[in-house]
Order: sequence, then C-alpha cells, then structure tokens
Amino acid sequence: MPELDYYKERCALAAAFRLAFREGWHEAVANHFSLAVSDDGKTFLINPAGLHFSRIKASDLILWHADGPAPTVGQENAPDPTAWAIHGAFHRHEPRARACLHVHADNATALSCIVGAELPPIDQNTARFFRRYGYDDGYGGMGLGSEGERISKTLGPHRILVMGNHGVMAAAESVARAFDELYYFERACGTYLKAAATGLPLKVLSDDIAEKTALDWEDYPMETWDQHFEAMCAILDQEGSDYRD
Repeated sequence: MPELDYYKERCALAAAFRLAFREGWHEAVANHFSLAVSDDGKTFLINPAGLHFSRIKASDLILWHADGPAPTVGQENAPDPTAWAIHGAFHRHEPRARACLHVHADNATALSCIVGAELPPIDQNTARFFRRYGYDDGYGGMGLGSEGERISKTLGPHRILVMGNHGVMAAAESVARAFDELYYFERACGTYLKAAATGLPLKVLSDDIAEKTALDWEDYPMETWDQHFEAMCAILDQEGSDYRD
C-alpha cells in the first residue's frame, strides 16, 4: 500500500468511526467526522459519502478544503452534501475545533428534542458538562446551504454542541479529546433521561458543587482523554480491526 499523507491522523479518525459503531452512535452511512490537518484548520479529512461506520479505513478518508468547491450530486470520492455544509463551516469558523464528530446518538439526540436541552447535574458525569455545552435552538432543516453556516456559529467556547431537534457535535483539539467528550456526554444524557423517566424527584447538585465537579474534570492531573482513546484503539487492534489500512 502506498504511503498515505497524514497517516497518523487518518488512523485516529478511522478508529473513531469504528468506536462510534461499537457504541451504537452511528446511523449506518449517515453522520460524519472530520479532522483538520492544516495549520489554519481549513484543510481537513472527512468520510466520503456512502461508507458504513463499521468499515471506514484510514485510506478511505478524503482531503477537502473549507474554502473549496462544494461537492456535486453523484460526485465520486466526495463527502455527503450535509457533511460538507456543516463540517466545512466549522473548519472555516472554528479553527480551535480540529476534530469534529457529529452523530445522532440516542441519548444526546433525545435531549436535543427537549425544550431548552437542559442537563441537570445529578451525578459526576452530568456535572462535567455543567454550563459547558452549546445549544443550537434554530433547527432549519437537514444542514444544507446556510444551515451549516448558522450551526457552526453556535458552539461558543465549548467542546460539545447540542444541535436542537438534530443531534450532537463534539468539537475539540484532537480526535481523542472529541471522542472522550462525546462518550461522556452520551452517558450523562442517558443517566439523566433514565432518572427522569422514573418520575421521581431528582437529587440535583447545588451550583457550587456542580461547578467544583466540572472544574475537577478540567483540572484532573492527567490527560485522561488520550488514555481513554488509546485504550479503546488497543481493543480494536487486539481484535484485528483493519481501520489502519
């Protein structure tokens, strides 16, 4: 196999697709992940249209440019039009968001369908995101055209964006960090929805304790996201996954 440009970055992004499949966050060939590889963030790797999350390999990922032409219908080796519209806009407007992982994971999507998409701090994981995720309340369709531009401007200073009536985007400085944020946000949403479904009163943490817990997460003396992602990739490698091909 010829040497691939950005091979390390390709492997990380391909692993994220495989892991999203394992976690059940995928919608088969829908949804999209991207990773900036240029200093300005505008040149990025992304999945081509039509490939199932469970089969994406490093060599499948394509290079695209945020200021380049939009893909045309039926164009080979091009991203899905909604992928281009949303991820192209993020890589134009949010250079700090190197890795952008967008899914319609069950729990986060359910939260996005609740007025206000509030996630009360009822445990350690929900408290991690206390006042620490963006919320887009202006859903205007499938993400084509100007919808992608609008969405990309709603992240704020955060790494998680709840896309109202749509799903969730993790946007972070690396694939490992974005995967970790997405993993814990989906778990946090699941905990809240299950607790709320009991119909019993919720034991919500005080703002002071929730903020302290969120800061504990941020100030933890280890880059746990890298350890988390490396451990998950090790499982794929042990199983003989071909995501690195």
